[in-house]
Parts: sequence; structure tokens; C-alpha cells
Amino acid sequence: MTVISTKRAGVGRVRYRTWLTGSRVNQFFDPLANCIAFGPLAVYLLLLGLINLARRPLVTTGGRDTAALAVGVGGLIVVGPMELFLPAEAVGNFGTFVWVLLLAFYVLSVTLVVLIQRPRLVIYNVSADVLRPILAEVTAALDPEVRWAGGSVVMPSLGVELHMEAFPPLRNLSLVASHDEQNIEGWQRLSRSLSGALQRLEVSRNPSGALLVAVSLGLVSLVYWRLASDPQGVAQAFFEMLRL
Repeated sequence: MTVISTKRAGVGRVRYRTWLTGSRVNQFFDPLANCIAFGPLAVYLLLLGLINLARRPLVTTGGRDTAALAVGVGGLIVVGPMELFLPAEAVGNFGTFVWVLLLAFYVLSVTLVVLIQRPRLVIYNVSADVLRPILAEVTAALDPEVRWAGGSVVMPSLGVELHMEAFPPLRNLSLVASHDEQNIEGWQRLSRSLSGALQRLEVSRNPSGALLVAVSLGLVSLVYWRLASDPQGVAQAFFEMLRL
């Protein structure tokens, strides 16, 4: 990014141009934009692929899953909406510090989404047919009054009511709260018990994980090629962006 400062009638004005003012072809082949956009995404897809290639399921919370996704698409957010809506007045007033403010706003926005979303558990690398009997055993041990209705589970003593949502292409499932009034401690107990039960389970490797790893390695190769092809251009563009 390059910013040109001008003054008229004693009033400072800031004009700036962004990557988006160029042609679509130039945007796609911009080395710095490629590195920022595809670097975090490649790491996220690689991690997701390795999880799906593992022989044991993984249980995580919805908040962690959302945070990991936010990190993965963070580079796309920087070269997209942040760059597009970068306020000229903020550039003139704060200079380089404006990027700190924008990134802080993004982190706070993700934190808000994590805090207000309903409780959720994400189970990677297991199918619904395999998980259902294990979940039935775990919930019965936690709450003898547990009730099932199709894919929904009610545990009144634990204060937990949830339903299952499957994503067959990646062989992943989510246990999502059915309403907002939930017992967080009950969800924590469910997460610990389900994680312990699934540690004893061995599953076949998910072929979709190999595809995710291949895509991530392709993105890593693209980033490396862009860096190696014009390192001075990338460094110059980066310093120009920071200097604003």
C-alpha cells in the first residue's frame, strides 16, 4: 500500500491507493497479497488434514474451532475487507498503528462471536454411527435420567440439551446446544467424559484428510514460490504497507 499526503488550504488530506485499485490479474499475482492471504489458510488446512488422517477422534469446543477458523481466514480478511475499507482519516491520524487497531478489532469481533454462540462440541474423524453408541454410554453414566429423541439428547440433571449435526464429507460431527439456557459446567463434564471414551477408539484414516493436506501443501508451495521469485518486491511492498 502507498499513501500520498497532500495539503490544501492548510488542511491535511490523505490519498491512498490499495491493491484493489489495480486490475484483478495484478491483485491475484501480487506476491505480498498471496503470502498474507494463503499463508494462514495453508497452516489451517494442514492442521485440519492431519487431524482427519489420525487414527483417533479429536474432541474440541466450538469456541476453539471458531477461533482456529478465524486464524485460518485472517489473511484473507486482511487483504480483503480490511484493505478495502481502510479509512483514510485513520491512516492520516494513526499511521502504521492503524493496522494494530484493525487487527485488534478483528480479534475482539471473533472473541465476541465465541462468547455469544451456543455451547458446542466438535468431534473430528468419527461418523455418526460410531459416535452414537459411545455418546449414549457416556450420557447415561453422567445422567441416569437422560432422554433421547432421534438425534436430540436431554440430560436434565446435568442441565444439557443438545442435538447432533453431522458433516459426512469430512466425517466430523457437532454436538450443538438446542437452546441458550445451558449449564456450562455440564458441557465441560460431557466434553471430558466424551474425550476419555473416544481415546480408546481407533478409526480408519479419513481420505478427505489427504486432500486437505495436498491443498495446504499446494498453497505453501505457492507462497514459497512467490517469496522466492521476488523477495525484494515482497519486502518493499511490506514496508510500504507499514509506512502507509
